[in-house]
Amino acid sequence: MRIGAGAHTYKWIDDWAKIPDTPSGRENGRTHGVVVTQSGNVIVYHQANPAVLIYDAKGKLFNTWGDRFPGAHGMTLVVENGKEFLWITNERSAEVVKTSLEGETLLNLQQPDLPAYSKGKYSPTWVAVCEERYGGNGDVWVADGYGMSYVHRFDKTGNYLASINGSEGKAGPFNCPHGIWMDARSSEPQLYIADRGNKRFQVYDPEGKFKRSFGSDFLTSPCMCIAFQGELFVPELTAKLTVLDANDRLICRIGNNEAVCNIEGWPNHPKTLIKPGKFNSPHSIAIDASGNLYVVEWIIGGRVTKLEKC
Repeated sequence: MRIGAGAHTYKWIDDWAKIPDTPSGRENGRTHGVVVTQSGNVIVYHQANPAVLIYDAKGKLFNTWGDRFPGAHGMTLVVENGKEFLWITNERSAEVVKTSLEGETLLNLQQPDLPAYSKGKYSPTWVAVCEERYGGNGDVWVADGYGMSYVHRFDKTGNYLASINGSEGKAGPFNCPHGIWMDARSSEPQLYIADRGNKRFQVYDPEGKFKRSFGSDFLTSPCMCIAFQGELFVPELTAKLTVLDANDRLICRIGNNEAVCNIEGWPNHPKTLIKPGKFNSPHSIAIDASGNLYVVEWIIGGRVTKLEKC
């Protein structure tokens, strides 16, 4: 089955990776994060034990780890001095952890001591790093998407530096800054914040200064974003992928199935309502060196789809 059109045509490979059949996977198993390593392996982060699933380029599961992440949420791959690492968030236990690809914990970021947390919870959803390989300073940014709608800044050793909440800029306060991504396409890195509750992105510089916002006229539920060959790919929870050009303008949508969101029980529909070629609730996306897309969805039992570039 093919979806999309023109330069954005893909072969839909349904259930490309099989989620392990475990009690926690059947009860929850929501697939929330996905990355592709430099070797072409695909790593999926889902709400079950084990939480981290590592597949080869053909979709064969060959390693698992992580039996303490019931709130598995965002996953970010970074490279330092030629070696790959993961940053993962556990929204239920408020953990933000840097690990090796094998699961060794290397750094754990603590909740900032801010007055807002005397009244509300801390529930981090995603991490972005201003990577030194792209000319950045190594700072780590953490989105408290399900808590108090802050984005916190740490240095590369884990020391807390500052926080933003959207009120610094012209667009206004964040409402569920769900996913964040450090854009290295231009000479200066830019922090993209998926301000999901406000149906837009807000963009900041590496020092936390507001630059612009966009998307409120065409986005509905941006979860995060990632770039490939200059274009931006945005998984939107309301059943579609949105593709933007280098100037943040809409190019097209892929697998649009927004009507499914109006069916009672969405996004946790029975498997009979989950159809090939149509998204239900895209939550994260990864892209390999050939431009193939890997999409995971927020749905009980999980779902991993490969869109093979045509």
